[in-house]
Amino acid sequence: MKNKLLAAALGLLLSAAASAAPFTWPGGAKAAVSLGYDDALDSQLDHVIPALNQRGLRASFYIPINGPTLPARQHEWKAAAAAGHELGNHSLFHSCSANGPGRTWVQPHRDLERQTAAQVQEQVIAANTWLQSLDGRTRRTFTPPCFDLTAGGQDFAKALQPHFVAFRAAPPALTTDTAQLDPYAMPAYFVEGWTGEQLIALVEKAAAQGAMVSLLFHGVGAEHLSVTREAHDALLDHLAKNKARFWTDSMVNIMENLRKQAGR
Repeated sequence: MKNKLLAAALGLLLSAAASAAPFTWPGGAKAAVSLGYDDALDSQLDHVIPALNQRGLRASFYIPINGPTLPARQHEWKAAAAAGHELGNHSLFHSCSANGPGRTWVQPHRDLERQTAAQVQEQVIAANTWLQSLDGRTRRTFTPPCFDLTAGGQDFAKALQPHFVAFRAAPPALTTDTAQLDPYAMPAYFVEGWTGEQLIALVEKAAAQGAMVSLLFHGVGAEHLSVTREAHDALLDHLAKNKARFWTDSMVNIMENLRKQAGR
């Protein structure tokens, strides 16, 4: 009996290994790089989007509909979408759980512990409708605020999967092959306070492994959870000078490519 169990386990391992295949990237690039910016901040419109456009790079911007740049600057978000950037879903009101350390900033009426899964699902779908009115697109990705996936103790995210190409909602890691791919648990690196050297080292690590890497920014040179402009621009310069090695695109474009390669 023991030998049969061992043989079955070995068979499963061999099957998984056989089904795993490394990703291939457009133009023979060595890595896919997703640059994502959360919370619809002024610094993203003032500095990030012009810097990306100048270098011919595309990124994703995760916009809560109550973000600080809305509604006064929504025409600029419309222009960003027209330039090829993704307007990703970040819910209507950026609700998070107030539980746990560092969550004292969560207002009671935005506390996921006081909401139901159905309420959050309605809000996220409504945010999709609003974003479509800006960019005319029906396919996009979702970043749940704070990476929280439950409301009132119930999962709200699974029922939302048909509405999105992917979720950015897992701890940091590189995605290296098709067996690793879970479109609704894609990892991201929080890069608050990172230097240009650290950011470049991360994308170089992805290139060495033929991986997809997702970087999560908030403020750039301002606001919260920020990196300096100098660090951010050093990364963009590195990506722009090495376009043959790095495929830098929106999360939705990268994920559609990955899903096709993985047959998902």
